[in-house]
Amino acid sequence: MTRPSTHIWRLLKWGRTLAKHGALRGIERDPNTPAPVKRLIRLARFGTFQPSEPDYAGAFRAVGPAAIKLGQSLATRPDLVGDEAAQNLLSLQDNLPPVPFAQIKQQIELSFERPLEELFSEVDPEPVGAASIAQVHRGVTTDGKQVAIKVLRPGIREKFAEDIATYEWAAAHVEAMGGEAARLRPRLTIANFKRWTNRELDLRREAASASELAETMRGVEGYHIPDIDWDRTNGRVMTIEWVDGVKISNREALVEAGHDLPELANRLVLAFLTQAIAGGFFHADMHQGNLFVKDDGTIVAIDFGIMGRINTQARQWLAEILYGLITGNYKRVAEIHFEAQYVPSYHDVGEFATALRAVGEPMRGKPVSELSVGQMLDGLFAITRDFDMQTQPHLLLLQKTMVMVEGIATQLNPAINMWETSAPYVRNWMRDELGPEAAIADRIREDGETLLRIPRLVRRLEEQFPPKGGAPDQPPLDDVELIWERRERRGRGWLGYVLAALIGGALVFGGIETGWLG
Repeated sequence: MTRPSTHIWRLLKWGRTLAKHGALRGIERDPNTPAPVKRLIRLARFGTFQPSEPDYAGAFRAVGPAAIKLGQSLATRPDLVGDEAAQNLLSLQDNLPPVPFAQIKQQIELSFERPLEELFSEVDPEPVGAASIAQVHRGVTTDGKQVAIKVLRPGIREKFAEDIATYEWAAAHVEAMGGEAARLRPRLTIANFKRWTNRELDLRREAASASELAETMRGVEGYHIPDIDWDRTNGRVMTIEWVDGVKISNREALVEAGHDLPELANRLVLAFLTQAIAGGFFHADMHQGNLFVKDDGTIVAIDFGIMGRINTQARQWLAEILYGLITGNYKRVAEIHFEAQYVPSYHDVGEFATALRAVGEPMRGKPVSELSVGQMLDGLFAITRDFDMQTQPHLLLLQKTMVMVEGIATQLNPAINMWETSAPYVRNWMRDELGPEAAIADRIREDGETLLRIPRLVRRLEEQFPPKGGAPDQPPLDDVELIWERRERRGRGWLGYVLAALIGGALVFGGIETGWLG
C-alpha cells in the first residue's frame, strides 16, 4: 500500500505543474473549495510565475498520460472544475511522442511469444498515431490483409496504477471534508475513471467492445465498425481492419470528395442515438480523430477503449427527458428526475420544472450555432446545487459524448438543430418501447417467463419438503424426561443451594470481623 507521504509528494509535484500553467487559480478562488485544499494549492504554487490566461489542457498534458485521460473526463464536469476549465479541456488532445519501434516490436513478440515475422509480413516502423496509452502502426498480415496494429506503451499499466491510487486517495480525503465536495462525489468520479482506463489498458476488452458495437449497428446503413483479427489480438496488442478514408474533421477534403455534409451530420447524430438509446451501448470517445468517411460516404468509427453502457430503465428515462425538453414538457421532465431519485423528494416538482424551463426554453427552435446541447448541460449543472442533486457517474460518459457529437455535427453543418434532428428518432423509439403495444408485449413476456419458472419452483419446494412415504402418520408422543437429564437438573439445583450457602456464610463472617454485625 502506498504511504500517505508518497501521495502528498505526488500531489504537490502535480500541483506545481498545474500552478505553472495557471490551472489552480479557479479552484483556489472558489468559495466552495475546502480550506485544507486551498492550503495545499498555496504551497504547490509558491514561487511559481503564473500566466494571465490559464492553460488547463497544457497543464494536464505536462503532468502525464493518466492526467491527460483524467482531463478529458473532467471536460464534462463544469460543476466540478468550472465552465472555463471545462471548455479549455475539450481541446485536450491525446497525442504524445512515439515509443521507438524496437520497443514496440519487443512488446508484440513478448505478448505472443512468437517472432514478429510469423504474425505480420510487413509492419511500418513509423506509427500512424501515438497516444497516452498505446500507439498504432500500419501492417500487413501473413495472409495479406491490410491491418492497423495497436500496441500498449511499455510500462503504461504500472504507471496508471500508481497515479490512479493517488487520485483515489485525494478524492477520498476531499469528499470526507463534506459540504459541496461530498455532494459532487469525487470518489465515484475517480472510480468510474479507473474503470474506464482499466478497460482501455486491456486491448482484448477493446476488441470485444468493437465486436459488440458492430452487432448493435449491423442494421444501420452508412455506419461501419472495422473487423477484429482475433488471432493477432491479446491484452497488449489489438489487430483490426485497416480503414482508408478522410478524417471527419477535414471539412475541405470532405467537400472536395463530394460528400453531403448536412446529411453526414444528421447520420452521425442518429448513429449516436441508436447506440445510446436503442442499444444502451455506445462509443464514448467519438471525437474527430476517431471518425473517418469512406469514399462511398460511410462513416467509420475507430478506437473503442472508452465505451458507455446504460440500462433499460435509464434509457427510458433519458428518452423521455430528451423528448420532454424538445417538446417543452418540463413538468414531465421534472417528474422523471424525481422518479429516478436524481432530485431528493423533499424538493417541489413544480419548482424544479420551472428551473428546467429556464434552461430549455431559450434553446428550442434555434440552431446549434446559437445555442447548444453543451450549453444546456451547463445550465442543468447550474441548478444541481439548488436542488441538492448528487452527481450521477453513470451519465458522465453520455454527457461527454453528447458534447463531442454536437461539436462534430456543428462543424459539418453549422445550421443543424440537434433537437429537430433528434425528435423523430426519440419519438419513434418511445412509441415502440413505451407505447401501449410495447407495454402489453413486455407484460406478456414477463408473465410468460414467470410461468416457465413455476416447474423449477415446484422442484425446489419438493427438495425442501420431500413427499411422505407409504407408511401412515405416527401418533404424537408425550415428552418423557430422561434420567440423566433429571440428574443434571437436580445436580444444578443442589449446586446452586450449596453456592448460595457458602456466599451467605462468607458475608456474615466478614461482617462480624469488620464490626458491621454484632
